[in-house]
Amino acid sequence: MDTDIIIVFIILGGAILFFFTAWVRMDIVALLVITSLVFTRIISPSEALAGFSNPAVITVWAMFILSAALYQTGVARIIGHQVLRLAGKGEARLIAIIMLSSGIMSAFMNNVGVVALMLPVVMDMARAKNISPSRLLLPLAFASMLGGLITLIGTPPNLLVSFAIEDAGHRPFMLFDFTPIGLSALIAGVLFVTFAGRHFLPKRDAISETRKSSHKYPSDSYNLGERTFLLKVRPESGLVGKTLAESRLRAGLGLNVITIIRHGSTMLDPSPGTIIRSNDKLHLQGRIESLTAMQRWEVMLPSQAGMDADKILDNDLLLWEAKIGPSSELCGKRLQDTNFRKRLGVTVLAVKSKNRLIRSMLHDHLISEEDILLIQGPEERLKILEEEGKISEITTAAKTTLIKEYRLNEVLFIMEVREDAELFERAIAESQIGSAFGLTAIGTFGEDGRLEPYLPGTGVEARARLLVKGNAEDLPLLRGLGELEILDESAPELHSLESEDVQMAEVILAPRSLLAGKTLREIKFRQKYGLTVLAIWKEGKALKTDIHNKPLQFGEALLIYGKREKLELIDSEDDFILLTEMVRVPTRKGKAFTSASIMLGVILFALFGLVPLAIAALAGITLMVLSGCLKMEEAYRAIEWRAVFLTAGMLPLGAAMHQTGAASLMGGGIVNLLGGTGPWGVIAGLYLLTALLAIVITPAALVVIMSPVALEAAASFGLSPHTFMMAIAVAAAAVFMSPVSHPANLLVMGPGSYRFADYIRVGLPLTLVVMAVAMLLLPVIWPI
Repeated sequence: MDTDIIIVFIILGGAILFFFTAWVRMDIVALLVITSLVFTRIISPSEALAGFSNPAVITVWAMFILSAALYQTGVARIIGHQVLRLAGKGEARLIAIIMLSSGIMSAFMNNVGVVALMLPVVMDMARAKNISPSRLLLPLAFASMLGGLITLIGTPPNLLVSFAIEDAGHRPFMLFDFTPIGLSALIAGVLFVTFAGRHFLPKRDAISETRKSSHKYPSDSYNLGERTFLLKVRPESGLVGKTLAESRLRAGLGLNVITIIRHGSTMLDPSPGTIIRSNDKLHLQGRIESLTAMQRWEVMLPSQAGMDADKILDNDLLLWEAKIGPSSELCGKRLQDTNFRKRLGVTVLAVKSKNRLIRSMLHDHLISEEDILLIQGPEERLKILEEEGKISEITTAAKTTLIKEYRLNEVLFIMEVREDAELFERAIAESQIGSAFGLTAIGTFGEDGRLEPYLPGTGVEARARLLVKGNAEDLPLLRGLGELEILDESAPELHSLESEDVQMAEVILAPRSLLAGKTLREIKFRQKYGLTVLAIWKEGKALKTDIHNKPLQFGEALLIYGKREKLELIDSEDDFILLTEMVRVPTRKGKAFTSASIMLGVILFALFGLVPLAIAALAGITLMVLSGCLKMEEAYRAIEWRAVFLTAGMLPLGAAMHQTGAASLMGGGIVNLLGGTGPWGVIAGLYLLTALLAIVITPAALVVIMSPVALEAAASFGLSPHTFMMAIAVAAAAVFMSPVSHPANLLVMGPGSYRFADYIRVGLPLTLVVMAVAMLLLPVIWPI
């Protein structure tokens, strides 16, 4: 076997491995493929970069923009509403109408965009008709993929196989060449799901697998009643006169203030600037354990305990200074993400950064070069961090340094843990009390009064006295939190706390959101949107505690609460999709006819071959912007850049497979294995192989890999490649068996409370149905 072929197979195998394991992002895998092919001299630099100017890639991103214009002008919304008015009350009829309408729209729009558009409409319809959304959302996603098979522009795999055929010297597919098979597959899919497949769909109501009966309110789904309670603010409390933000109920204890009951009236969705008054009743949602633990602590200044703060620092508390070097991997990370405390039992007490001294809210500090950390912990553990290159220049922190530079003597408290001492460590770690108030235990007093360094995980005795670092000005606030009265009264039902102006709703991350992997705290969700996140639905469970520190992921649903105008604001954001449709007019409703006419013009010019499809699409974009249907910033935002880089990066691999003979070798192997069954056996084999690989490889990348193989298989029989390429296009685009195989599947996972098994249960038989349709019609429509 030729060396170049071996190299190509190694690169191909590595790419498939990364696609399967998700160790590396797919677009980065594509860039690795490009650079590997150039460095190994398989292709030239110009050939490596040719993918970015390929007409298929240009057409793919152009269709993203044209779809966005139809969305912004309300064309798709108008069509969706009008069609769904025909749905009636029956579940089967509703599923059929949803699938047909989304499928037809997906023939001309990006299918992920269609799902994003239809999600709130379908969710509202499900609630109005008392039907579980899990019965409707998977059919919506599946139909969008089936609809993409109807036209050349419906889905990227269709475009890619067409341009691959053209590059091989054959006639490309025309706009409606896919229609007979694609439309038949859509109709067969609708009939299957409506009459048989829907019985395999789960019956989980409104994102809650534990729901036993139908409820109208999203809050019921998350069982928030388990974590709601009332607190009373005593007249002498240190919280009186403070704002909710200053109280740090959320930042320190992870408690959301849902309402404030004052003088018999209820204040819904109080803002962070709301002033706390004497005798207020606070309706909170969250874990009460951290608060009850705090109420068993007694906090005092050293002088109140008969101690001298300066002399306390004569003790060896294992305090060190360490510097962040220019090559440290910690640069740019938040202190919270270093995991020092959990991994090695060392604690950062303060940071000197660019002539600033930081002693509180350390968890949000972004570490930078030349930062000096004040760390407590055994020297041998700090040496581990030094050997890893994370810190350098470790020196003992002298008493004079602690007093003059860090002013540590000013921030020392004595804390007495009266009861349930085992809750102390957990409360500090889980509730963010330590981070919000800068509270860190640095020493424990023995019965003889001797002070010993405190190390995380050593345990605390009941009635123990600890030396704690904090902020003196926070002492009244700490005492005020500890003095809150927990009432025995039942908290109001959450859905009774809604009005015309204040509501609960659910949102998910939009497909092109840049917020995936970031926490609510990092994006400052409350400050930016003025809304409260009450819970996150993740992998079949409702998370209600410490949610502000959990990275957001695609497929999760967030239950939010706030004023209607704030919900409308987030509904207009590109990063989120609101699952309850707000009554708002599309931003450019008056341009609906214009955008529809331009899209029709693009289709007609491509249909009659007046100009190449890529040029027609670019002309359409230009007219959309010039006519005011779309802003150029919105056009850039509409492009799924990951898909563009993935496609452009994988196209050179297809070229390399063809040039080196790797594709010929693979095609010959398939022909040798299945050649006894004739060309149709090979076509069926290619379809099955593509369908299986589609579970773990994105459709666009898969088509690029399989196209040269299909071309070589067709050439070995001396046949036209159109039938072979049509087969792999259909197999690659009809990906129903995994939530991660297509963004449309992932988009409905959270709102529908789906599990991986649900996709297999419904998707596997649907895949077989589509394959049967394709294999029956291909000999009739594309005979060989």
